[in-house]
Amino acid sequence: MRLLSSSLWAALSLTALLAGCRGQESDQPPVHLNPNMDSQPRYDSQAESKFFEDRRTMRFPVEGTVAKGNFLENDVYATGKDGDQYVAKMPVPITESMLKRGQQQYNIYCTPCHDATGSGMGLVVTRGGYPQATNLNEAYSRTMPDGQIYGAIAYGIRNMPSYAAQIPVEDRWAVVAYVRALQFSQNASIQDVPADKRGGMPVEAAK
Repeated sequence: MRLLSSSLWAALSLTALLAGCRGQESDQPPVHLNPNMDSQPRYDSQAESKFFEDRRTMRFPVEGTVAKGNFLENDVYATGKDGDQYVAKMPVPITESMLKRGQQQYNIYCTPCHDATGSGMGLVVTRGGYPQATNLNEAYSRTMPDGQIYGAIAYGIRNMPSYAAQIPVEDRWAVVAYVRALQFSQNASIQDVPADKRGGMPVEAAK
């Protein structure tokens, strides 16, 4: 009798186990015996908070804090300013590799509005209906301090948004260097060409 009872319980247990593994989908959450803090209450972006006085769930960083790896001791290099004034010249030397990097970043982020020559008539302007961007070849732009161009990239200006999230500090200065080279190329004269190089230039260009 005991053997029969044990066999019956074993059969019932096996049936229940197999029924639990029948492979059918269920809309019930799985049993989570050890949650281990896997599921916690959280806020969605832009949601309202009942905890903070300003009702914001998205918090500003604590004033004065700097993200790991983003601390720069040289304020001029990091901001383009010396005190409250934009620096006239770049705080780093210009190299060929910097100019190539600047050209690459300029072509990605700047040409849509300023176009490849810096005229301010990029595709966003000519086809998108936006106001003309600043002409980087005009006297105003050519006499602008290097730090001010850096500031436009880092902080934005008028219709131009900040590109601080897309372009790191080093690349911002590279773009500034390339803009200066671009300005020079668009406003050069025969007098800027070394005398020993003028012989191979077209007659029209040499006038």
